[in-house]
Amino acid sequence: MSAAPLLRMRLRVEQDVFVVRQLAREVARAVGLEQQDQTRIATGLSEVSRVVLAEGTDADVTFTVWENGVKPALRLTVERAATGDVERLRGELAHVGRLVDRMEVEQGETGTVVWMARRLPASAPRLTPERMDDIRAGLARHVPGSPLDELNVQNQQLIAALDEVRAQRDELARLNAELEETNRGVMALYNQLTEELEETNRGVVALYAELDEKSEQLAAASEAKSRFLANVSHELRAPVTAVIGLGRLLGDGSSDPLTTEQRRQVELIGSSASDLLALVNDLLDLAKAEAGRIEPQWEQVDLKAMFGQLRGTLRPLATRPEVDFRVDEPAVASIRSDEVLLARVLRNLLTNALKFTAAGEVRLVARAVDDDIEFTVADTGTGIPPELHERIFEEFYQVPGSKSLNGKGTGLGLPYARRLAGILGGVLRVDSTPGEGSTFTLRLPS
Repeated sequence: MSAAPLLRMRLRVEQDVFVVRQLAREVARAVGLEQQDQTRIATGLSEVSRVVLAEGTDADVTFTVWENGVKPALRLTVERAATGDVERLRGELAHVGRLVDRMEVEQGETGTVVWMARRLPASAPRLTPERMDDIRAGLARHVPGSPLDELNVQNQQLIAALDEVRAQRDELARLNAELEETNRGVMALYNQLTEELEETNRGVVALYAELDEKSEQLAAASEAKSRFLANVSHELRAPVTAVIGLGRLLGDGSSDPLTTEQRRQVELIGSSASDLLALVNDLLDLAKAEAGRIEPQWEQVDLKAMFGQLRGTLRPLATRPEVDFRVDEPAVASIRSDEVLLARVLRNLLTNALKFTAAGEVRLVARAVDDDIEFTVADTGTGIPPELHERIFEEFYQVPGSKSLNGKGTGLGLPYARRLAGILGGVLRVDSTPGEGSTFTLRLPS
């Protein structure tokens, strides 16, 4: 939408090109365009006027404020009555379009129309009707200068433009120098980081090599330990068994009678030998588990029958009337596992619970959890501090201050039970509070 024109002018002779250039600069200044935009508008309009006059016909120039969208724009229109080749004229004026925001060459009802527009900056004063009237009045009083005056103005504008270009060139040179300096710094930092990274990589490679070497040494040491345990256990089993047998012969009623002190000493020898045999058996079982020589025999295990066997086997160990030993009927009928290994783990956990429970309850429960089966052995014994929950699964480790109520432990049962749980594809964990008891949970896939 356009308001009433600010000014109209007729182009007849070449001298009018200078006049219309001056008027364009004055109108641009009056509506609030910046200095560079004033020069662009004046240059663009004078070029269009020159090309149109070269066709040999008069033309009308109109200056208006064009309300196009949010921001108003200064619109300049050059219209001639004669029709012509619009495409050719558009090609001749293509370079003018770079000076303004928009330029069009159209074939109107009365002739050829060339118009261009430049948006006003946000800092431009608001063009109220009163201000528009003042601009029209000022333009009406404007007295055009001579061609020499216009040439002088153009020269000043050219000098200002050259000064600006020179300043921009100097600024660009300064920025290039700073960029080169920054690039040198970046390259130096890159080279430094590259060297540090290479040094770090060499260190990492050396560390990995050392770790591999240590891993091999550790594996060799572990294998040597397993062989040592197996050999020692095997070599000790025969003489220890012989000692137990000899003790029984000495205490047999068919042998020569023993004094009371001799009988006590023989019983002490038999008890110590039995403890040593249990330790030897534990060492041998642990060595087999660590060496990976235990192959589970997978089958469908009847849990009800297994629990009945555990109940009958371990009932004699629950000799204290203060302890209620309970093996509940399993909530799951069967599980695919190795019956012997599973029974060993549960027997180990129940035996430990009975050893360290003076009063209360020792209970075995089996239930389904998601797609797994959980076996829980809970007791009301002395309990284990939280910081020792993992250490009790280390070989030969025993909780400080704990006292077994039924024989002395070796510290190998829980490590062996956890390894068997891993062989069966499950996990063994503990939840315990000192003074309240412990709960060991074996979770196996069903």
